[in-house]
Amino acid sequence: MLIKLLKTTLALSIAATIAFGAEAVRFNVVEKNAEKQYNTLVNEKIESIGFILSDPHARINDAYKVKYGKKVLANGKPNPQFDSKWVERLDNLGFFSIANDEALRSLLLKAPELGGFSPFNLHVYKNKNENKTYVGHIVPSLMLDIVGVKDKAIRSEFEAMFPALDELVQKEIGGKVEISQYSALPAKKMMKFEITFDRPADLEDYLDEFQEGFEEAFEEKEYIIAGFKNFKEAYDDADLEFDKYDAYFVYSLCHFTYSYNMFNKGRPDAGAFAPCSMYMYIEKDSNKLIIGMPMLRTWVAALNIKDKVMGKSVDDLDAEIIQIMKSLGAKEI
Repeated sequence: MLIKLLKTTLALSIAATIAFGAEAVRFNVVEKNAEKQYNTLVNEKIESIGFILSDPHARINDAYKVKYGKKVLANGKPNPQFDSKWVERLDNLGFFSIANDEALRSLLLKAPELGGFSPFNLHVYKNKNENKTYVGHIVPSLMLDIVGVKDKAIRSEFEAMFPALDELVQKEIGGKVEISQYSALPAKKMMKFEITFDRPADLEDYLDEFQEGFEEAFEEKEYIIAGFKNFKEAYDDADLEFDKYDAYFVYSLCHFTYSYNMFNKGRPDAGAFAPCSMYMYIEKDSNKLIIGMPMLRTWVAALNIKDKVMGKSVDDLDAEIIQIMKSLGAKEI
């Protein structure tokens, strides 16, 4: 399933970048339950190659079972979230966000849009109906194509972070490497915004107020703030030069119902794209907050998702996220 070569062009409504046989997602597939080996990898071994684990979310499938598979809540009341078509399809599903902070620093100074996949998910899943564990990530060339980085030197340096990761996964997980392929990406691959603000004497006052409003706005629409990584703060604390920005941070967003309907209903491989990374930065002395995030429709294209219900949910979320940002005063750019 993962290594089909797709030769058909996607619908014209999304087709733009034609790349027959371009790589999408890389998985190590091992014939056993490798949850223990995976946990050792991400919790004990990953830092040895420069990657830092942040905001891990293990066994999300257990939360699906409680939220959507239980007719009655612990308090004895009916569960309004119960799915009458509930089927437990997963033995394991985990999102573990990682980034090579040291290697990324110089790249973020040149191409801040790399925050769209920094951090990214080293994904793990296992279906109940097979004795196979899948561990992998989006290939770096696809990340670069989605965020729009064309500079060859930047692309080469970004991709150079991944061989060490892939070698470590092969050593600790083993199995057969399977790489899916895609034929086209959407015309619009990123959502981008800017917010112009009156800059106060203490920028933290503005950031605190914005972040509080941002988190409340998304939580009201049933999104989960699945992670937060402050690159500016991390580099400043380490006395590493990052003076181009007065602020640079990345939110990880997840819509739990959407993820359940995608990952527990036949496409757990799409979890490689989750949670969504929304980067935000303010250049030095600027009064503009710049924001960007990959469109969820890139999932559909890169993974050849044909299910119409899944496709509609992706389009609905893209539209909703844009609307939420506009409600916060953001202008699309």
